Amino acid sequence: MLPFRPVLALPFRLVLAPRLQAVPALVAALALALPAGATASASEVTKIYEACGNNMVPTGYSQQTYAQAIREMEPFLAEYTNCPDLIRKAQLARAAGTGAPGAGAAGGPSRAPTPAEQHTLESIPRASAPPVRVGGQVVHPGVVRVNLASAFSTLPAPLLALLAFMLACALLLAGRVLRNRVRTRNHGN
Repeated sequence: MLPFRPVLALPFRLVLAPRLQAVPALVAALALALPAGATASASEVTKIYEACGNNMVPTGYSQQTYAQAIREMEPFLAEYTNCPDLIRKAQLARAAGTGAPGAGAAGGPSRAPTPAEQHTLESIPRASAPPVRVGGQVVHPGVVRVNLASAFSTLPAPLLALLAFMLACALLLAGRVLRNRVRTRNHGN
């Protein structure tokens, strides 16, 4: 029996060597090209977060950059700061065409109001929102009614069971302490 030997029209080096040499060059080119684009975008997102940290509306960026900033925002930043609101304001300003590139408008007033403006602000009536009917009940915004029965009815069942268990343990402990005191008095006489 003859050993198996594949028949190739051309030697291996002549066919695959040029293709294999192109692969590392292609990988190196992609590795150099991709981080440069990601870094520029990351620096823009960082600048947006810095503007938010200074309570400034970040302006002068593309809608894609604002969307990326919202997408990549840390949960802490999203929950405990007004950064998402500031970015949305910037998106709306950019969509309306009022966002000037590079300008950072303050999130609040940048100067004290004039006496006329202050008088106008003070003359605005402060009215709360009207009552709303929700689920057959009238809800008054801003009014918190405390009712012990409603507090217990909204607790989850496992938590109610835990509270009942803790109460039962406390009663058993108090009963045991009381029984021991009575026994020590009876034995002392």
